[in-house]
Amino acid sequence: MSENIIAFIRKTFKTKNFIPLHAPIFIGNEKKYLSDCIDSTFISSVGKYVDEFEDKFSQYTSSKFVIATSSGTSALHTCLLIAGVEKNDEVITQPITFVATCNAISYCGASPIFVDVDRDTMGLSPSSLLDFLKKNTIIKNGKCINIKTGKIIKVCLPMHTYGHPCRIDEIREICDQYNITLIEDAAESVGSRYRGKHTGTFGDMGAMSFNGNKIISSGGGGCILTNDVAMAKRAKHLTTTAKVPHKWDFNHDTVGYNYRMPNLNAALLVAQLENLDKFIDKKRKLAIQYDKFFKDSDYQYVTELKESKSNYWLNSIILKNKSKRDEFLKNTNSNGIMTRPIWTLMHKLPMFEHAQYDDLSNSEWLSKRVVNLPSSVIT
Repeated sequence: MSENIIAFIRKTFKTKNFIPLHAPIFIGNEKKYLSDCIDSTFISSVGKYVDEFEDKFSQYTSSKFVIATSSGTSALHTCLLIAGVEKNDEVITQPITFVATCNAISYCGASPIFVDVDRDTMGLSPSSLLDFLKKNTIIKNGKCINIKTGKIIKVCLPMHTYGHPCRIDEIREICDQYNITLIEDAAESVGSRYRGKHTGTFGDMGAMSFNGNKIISSGGGGCILTNDVAMAKRAKHLTTTAKVPHKWDFNHDTVGYNYRMPNLNAALLVAQLENLDKFIDKKRKLAIQYDKFFKDSDYQYVTELKESKSNYWLNSIILKNKSKRDEFLKNTNSNGIMTRPIWTLMHKLPMFEHAQYDDLSNSEWLSKRVVNLPSSVIT
């Protein structure tokens, strides 16, 4: 069967050459805007393209405020700082995620708690979250206290895995019930929507990534979404080295970070944003092709929830077991087609192996079976 899949992928992407997992596509005004940015000499964190991106992406997502950052990781870190996450605090997240999610938690001196995912979304499970909180926490003085550690659970940080929205509305209700700040790791879900709302806008804040392998790219970059004016002002301040505005003096009122997106990257991103809807349309058409191909096979193709409109950043299939998965990975990669498994589960990495976690049977099951397929926009 893998030979048929290889033939199908090559036919779909119309090439006999190496096929990457997800490559950036530049078909618009990228060179024009980059040249204009260079000619302006404003290539660092001040310039018209940074402002233009923030304004246009605010309109696109219906988020009141967008703060451009140097990466998705820096966006996550800043969100956690604004939420008041400090040393010895705890943050609930999922074990199926890219390591940046947990790295950002560690930057604050906090510890992750891992709660299981739903199999159909591969994102944080509301039922597993509620079950964990009922068994392990109490509300004391308005704070959610972990009765096993005595520490405060400040934030819940779900991730929209491979662009598929998780059941974020249910997670929102649970977080409100337990006085936990909700921050969405929407790094992979630019353009994805759940019940008509853009991912990253359900939580108090959302973080997005525009890394080189994302659906639109600034080479390196990210942003923060929020509807809270105080949070937005704080984010802008912290990401610009906490510099107090003045025409010439250099005064800083707290420890800040050099996390602003350079104007050069923003110029590239503004051009990419102009084609985002076209990219999503093409990626959803590719998803239909994959779904049709795998319909009557031994492979389960991962599709969006009925309430969702996914960007299908990475297309995924579920194989019968780890042995079949490994065989598939070997056959495709040795034939010049890049496929990848799920990331190593976070609680199995050495720096997070002592973290608290609940039953993770869905995450364990998926980690042995899921494979990502080539998912670039086909022009």
